[in-house]
Amino acid sequence: MANQMDLYTETCFKCSKVITHQYSTSFGMGIKAFDKGCQDAIYAIYGFVRYADEIVDTFHGHDKAKLIAGFRLETFIAIEQGISLNPVLQSFQYVVNKYRIEKDLIEAFLRSMEMDLEKTAYTETGYQEYIYGSAEVVGLMCLRVFCSNDDELYRKLLPGARSLGAAFQKVNFLRDVRSDFEERGRTYFPGVDFAGFTLRDKQLIEADIQQDFDNAITGIRGLPKAARLGVYVAYVYYLQLFKKIKGISPQVILQKRVRINDGYKMALYVKALLKQRFNMI
Repeated sequence: MANQMDLYTETCFKCSKVITHQYSTSFGMGIKAFDKGCQDAIYAIYGFVRYADEIVDTFHGHDKAKLIAGFRLETFIAIEQGISLNPVLQSFQYVVNKYRIEKDLIEAFLRSMEMDLEKTAYTETGYQEYIYGSAEVVGLMCLRVFCSNDDELYRKLLPGARSLGAAFQKVNFLRDVRSDFEERGRTYFPGVDFAGFTLRDKQLIEADIQQDFDNAITGIRGLPKAARLGVYVAYVYYLQLFKKIKGISPQVILQKRVRINDGYKMALYVKALLKQRFNMI
């Protein structure tokens, strides 16, 4: 019976891995850089947050509020009971219980997903709440895995993990301005009118993002070796995307989605691998 249960959970982790690689080549490649002991757990976290995000961004024509409420309920039942027939929630609950991921992190994340059903433009307070719930807590969930229940190390690296999550999310917001504004009616950056988006607006946003990247790198260097390369790979991908965004005008940002091609991502991966080998991270 125990072996069959192991097989079920292993299959669920494979489902989360497939989800990750289908939705994000950047994160999929970055996770491959982790030691194998970390990989399944990070796939499980990504699968969970990806599917929650799908509910609010993709399932048009359905009652999204009802769907996210059901997903929330199923999530906490799975964590409490230690089992779920939903493969994504089975792998996620396993990780939550193994690494003692705080339920308030999960609550904050799900609340940010619910905010996307309600908000069209954010105040500064709402923006900070959304960034924390949608991105920073995801970094903290991953950090729980990386620290492997070492609470002292977790507390030490917590600020850097939050900064990295914030940097990633803000870059996503800036990259996806057109689709968020035109297709979803959302304006994440407070006080910015994207109908008249100026270079000054863009530069102020970029200065804030750069500060997050600067704060994050110290925390990355303090990560256990098993996780450091994988996080650094994601960092350099997003930093390069950010540099590309900085080099284009506000008008271009509003016209197309900026991306890094897969060939260049591989080059960045190899460069990061060499830096790790020679202790240059």
